[in-house]
Amino acid sequence: MGKNKQKGKKQKNVFQLANNKFKRKNKAKAVTATLKHINAVKNEKVENLNQIFTQVQRDVKSISKSVAPEPKKAAQVVREPPKEAVNVDNAAQLFSQL
Repeated sequence: MGKNKQKGKKQKNVFQLANNKFKRKNKAKAVTATLKHINAVKNEKVENLNQIFTQVQRDVKSISKSVAPEPKKAAQVVREPPKEAVNVDNAAQLFSQL
């Protein structure tokens, strides 16, 4: 009976590269190293500024406590009534002249 037997060498695998596992080199990228350095410097600056601002805030609080706020006086606005009555007819006539 007939059996499928391969004679000779096997065919080379067409997908040989796709099946192989490549060893990838893990090199540190220059961009990553630079970004880490920039972030470290930025964090130091932010921390320094935070300390300065907290000190300023404490100073402002201590100054505001030492200076007693003056009581605010209610400003009353007194409006004087118009001395002459408004003449609407005269105003209309002046506008028509323009």
